Amino acid sequence: MASRNQNRPPRSPSTRKEIGDENPLDKRRRVGAVGRGVGLTGTGRTRQAFAVVNNRQDVTTASNADAGNAEECPNHEFTKEEVEALLNEKPKAKKFDLRAKYEHAADHNKRLKLCVKWFQQCDESHVLDKEKLKNSLESAEKKCMDTELEKKKKEEELNAVISQLSDNNASLQEKLSKEVSEKLDAIDRHRNENEARVAAEKSVASLTEELEKAQQDIAAANERAASLDNTHKRLQEYILSLQQYNSKLITDLEAVRESLKRVEKEKLTIVENLSTLRGHCSSLQEQLTLSRASQDDAVNQKETLVNEVKCLRGELQQVRDDRDRQVSQVQALSAEIVKFKESTGKSFAELDNLTMKSKSLEETCSSQREQMRILELQLAAANEKLKMADLSASETRMEYLEQKSTMQELQDRLADMEHKLIEGENLRKKLHNTILELKGNIRVFCRVRPLLPDDGAATEGAVVSYPTSTESLGRGIDLIQSGQKYPFTFDKVFNHEASQRDVFVEISQLVQSALDGYKVCIFAYGQTGSGKTYTMMGRPEAPEQKGLIPRSLEQIFQISQSLQAQGWKYKMQASMLEIYNETIRDLLSTNRSICSDPTRPESAVSGKQYTIKHDANGNTHVSDLTIVDVSSIAEISSLLRQAAQSRSVGRTHMNEQSSRSHMVFTLRISGVNEGTEQQVQGVLNLIDLAGSERLSRSGATGDRLKETQAINKSLSSLSDVIFALAKKEDHVPFRNSKLTYLLQPCLGGDSKTLMFVNVSPDPSSVGESLCSLRFAARVNACEIGVPRRQMTLRPADSRLSCG
Repeated sequence: MASRNQNRPPRSPSTRKEIGDENPLDKRRRVGAVGRGVGLTGTGRTRQAFAVVNNRQDVTTASNADAGNAEECPNHEFTKEEVEALLNEKPKAKKFDLRAKYEHAADHNKRLKLCVKWFQQCDESHVLDKEKLKNSLESAEKKCMDTELEKKKKEEELNAVISQLSDNNASLQEKLSKEVSEKLDAIDRHRNENEARVAAEKSVASLTEELEKAQQDIAAANERAASLDNTHKRLQEYILSLQQYNSKLITDLEAVRESLKRVEKEKLTIVENLSTLRGHCSSLQEQLTLSRASQDDAVNQKETLVNEVKCLRGELQQVRDDRDRQVSQVQALSAEIVKFKESTGKSFAELDNLTMKSKSLEETCSSQREQMRILELQLAAANEKLKMADLSASETRMEYLEQKSTMQELQDRLADMEHKLIEGENLRKKLHNTILELKGNIRVFCRVRPLLPDDGAATEGAVVSYPTSTESLGRGIDLIQSGQKYPFTFDKVFNHEASQRDVFVEISQLVQSALDGYKVCIFAYGQTGSGKTYTMMGRPEAPEQKGLIPRSLEQIFQISQSLQAQGWKYKMQASMLEIYNETIRDLLSTNRSICSDPTRPESAVSGKQYTIKHDANGNTHVSDLTIVDVSSIAEISSLLRQAAQSRSVGRTHMNEQSSRSHMVFTLRISGVNEGTEQQVQGVLNLIDLAGSERLSRSGATGDRLKETQAINKSLSSLSDVIFALAKKEDHVPFRNSKLTYLLQPCLGGDSKTLMFVNVSPDPSSVGESLCSLRFAARVNACEIGVPRRQMTLRPADSRLSCG
C-alpha cells in the first residue's frame, strides 16, 4: 500500500470537542502534500478577489500545528528498523480470539501514537535548529554583503581619485607638449631671425666698405680739386702772359668750383644721410682733415703741375666722368641704406616681440614645472593611498573568504539537517497516513475567500477568525454570528491570503495516489460566490491563478513522463459531465450546439441515455458518455475550455455568473510496467458542485427557481447520505439523486476522498457559511471503507495498449 503524505497526527481523546450532536473530532484526519499545477477561469466576484491574493509576491502561509497528547511522551527514541517493524507488525492472536486482537490493536495503536509523538518532537527540534542555522546564515550573509559594499565603495572612491588625477595629468601633459612645441617654434624663429640679422650685418658691413671706398674716391677727387685750385692760383701769379688761356682756365676753374660746390653740397647731404650710422661721421671728418692737409701739400705741388696743365684737361674730363659715376653710385647706396634702415627697424621690432614671447614662455614653463611637481607629489600620495587600499582590500578579501567558508559550512550543515528533516517528515507522513487509513474517514479542507469591496465587513465587522493556539493553528476556524462564536476544526484551513499554489501543495500527494492505482475524489462544496469554481478551475491566462483541476492534470502528465524511465507506460481517458436539474449532460459531446433550450434534456435531442452504473470493483460508468483519449496537457486544456463554455451558468443575487450545475471531471489512468509485469488502474474525480443558498437569498424566479430547487434537493440528498454514513445506518439513500448515486464509490467505497468547503467572509452570508461549516464537520466525522489500490500482475501473454 502506497504511503500518503499526511502532515498531522490524529487528535488525542483529551482534546475532543463536540459540535451539536455530532461525533467527536478525534476521528478526523488531514492530508498534506507538496506539488504544483495549472488552472482555468473562476467566475464572478470570487475570481476578482482571488486574483488580488494571487498577485501578491510574498504570501504568508499558515503554519501547520499538531495537536499533542495530554501526557508527555517517554524519552524512548525509535530507530528506522523499529518503525518498519512497528508498521509491518501483524496480530499474533488466534483467529477467533477477538479480545486478544482488540488488545493487540490497542497496544499497537498506542505504540504508533508514541512513535508519532516522538517524531513530532524530533520535527520541532529540527525546525528550531533549522531556524537557528538560517538566522546565523542570514547574519553572515548580511555581514559579508556589508563588507563587499564597503569594499566596492572604497574602490569606487579610489578609482574616482585616480581617474581625476589621470585626467589632470593628461591635460597638463597636453598643455606642456603644446607649450614645448610653441617654445621650439619660437626658438626656431629666433634662430632664423639671428641668422637674418647676421646676414643683414654682413650686408651692412659690405655696404660700409663700399661707402668707405666711395668716400676715398671722393677724397681723392677733392684732393685733385684742391690741387687744381692751388695750381690755378699759382698759375695766376706766374702766367700773366697767357691771359687768354688763363681766362679760359678761369672759366674752367669756376666751373670746377661750381662742380666742387655741388660735390660739397652732395657731400653734406651724404654726411647728413649717414649721420645715423655710428662711427662713420668721425672717420669722414678725419678723412676731411687729411684731405685739407693733402690740399696744402697740393698747393706746394702746384708749381710742379704747371707742366702738367695740358694733360690735366684730359684727366679733368676723366675726373668728371668718374664723378658722375660716383654720384650715381652714392645715390644707389643712399637708397640701399634707407631700405636697410627700414628692414633693420622691422627686424629689431620682431626681435623684441620674440624676446618678450620667449620670456612669457619661460615663465609659463616654470609655472607648469611647478604644477607638475605638485601633481607628482599628489600622484605619489595617491599611489600610497592606493597601496594602503590594496592592503585593506586584501585583508577584506581574506575576511570575505573566511566568512564564505563559514557560510559554506553552515549551508552544508543546513542541507544535512534539511535532508534529515525530509527523511523524518516522510516517515512521519507514512505513519500518519497509516493511522488515517485505519480510521477511514473523509478528509475535509476549508478555504475562506478574500473580502470584496462591496462586502459589509467594513461596517459590520469581521465574522471569520482563526485561533492561534498550537492545537488549532492552521486547522481551526471561528465563525461569529450575532455575537456568538462557533468554533470548527478541520484537517486544514486556508485563510483569505492563501494562493492557488498553497492549496494545491496540500493535495498534490493525493493526486499522486491516482497514478499509484487508487480511486481519488476531490469535490468543492459551498454557497454561491464562495470561490468553488475558482478553487477547482481558476484562470488559464494567469499561471499563478490556475485551479486544482489543471494543476492536478499537469502534475499527472509530468510524473507519468518521468516514470517512463522506470518502465511505466500510461494510458489516460478523460470525460466531463454536468448534472443540471437532475439531468446528466455530456460537456464533451459534439451535439450540444443543436439544443438551443438549456432547460430541455440533452437526451431528448441526441437520443442518448446517460445511465449511471457501478461494477463490483467500485468503478463508476455512465453509458453513452463521451470518453476521450488524452496524451498531453494541451489536449486536456482544450477539453476544459470546451467544457467551461458548455457549462450552465446564470445570474443570481448571490453572484453575477453562478454555476447552476454540478460538474464532474473524470480521468481514468491505466498503467503497466514492462519490467515488473505490474498493472494499475487509477481514477481521478474532480467535482465542482453547484452553489448552495436559500431561495430568499438567491432571489431566483422562473427557470432560476427550478435550478435552485434542483440544486438544493441534490445537496440535501448529499447531506442525508453523509448523515446516514455518520450514524452507520444499514440503508444509505444513494439513489435519491443523480449526484449521490454518482459519488457512491467515493462516499461509501474504498476511494481516497477530500472535500473542500468554501466559505464567504461577507457578514451578510454568515448564515449560509455556518450551514456549510456544520455540513463539513459532519462529513469529516463519517467513516468509509479503507482505500484499496487496484494493482495486479499482468499475465505473461497479455499486453496493455498505452496511448
